[in-house]
Amino acid sequence: MKLIVDASVIVKWLFNDPEREEYTSLATDLMRAVIDEDATAVQPFHWLLEVAAVIARETPERAGADIVLLRALELPVKNDTSIFDRACALAIDLQHHLFDTLYHAVALEHDAMLVTADDRYYRKAAGLPGIMHLRDWRAPF
Repeated sequence: MKLIVDASVIVKWLFNDPEREEYTSLATDLMRAVIDEDATAVQPFHWLLEVAAVIARETPERAGADIVLLRALELPVKNDTSIFDRACALAIDLQHHLFDTLYHAVALEHDAMLVTADDRYYRKAAGLPGIMHLRDWRAPF
C-alpha cells in the first residue's frame, strides 16, 4: 500500500510519548511498516520542513538528530503540478490551510492513502477519498 504520512503522525512517532500524544503506538507501527517496506510512503515536497518546524519548537534538544533520522528514511517526494492544483482546490473547498491539503493532494494524485492524526483536517475531508485517520491504522494494512 502506498501511504502519505502527514506531520501530525510523524511527530507522534518522533516524540514517542503516549501521555503527550494520542495514538503514539499506532504512529510507531505505521512508521515501522514503512521502514520494513511493508508499506511505501511518498510525501509532498514540504513534509520535512513542516516536521522540522514542529520538532525545533517542541524538542529543540534533539531536533537535529531527529531531522537526520528523517532524512535517512529517503522518502520519495512528489511535487507534480497536478498536486499543487489539487491542493489549492482542496484548500478553497475545505477552507483549510494549503500545507495540510498538499498531503491529501499527493494521495489523490498518486492513488495512495493519506494517514493523518489531524482531527480538524480529518473532520473536513473525511467524506473525500484517499484519507484515513491514524486511529484506524492497523498493520499490516
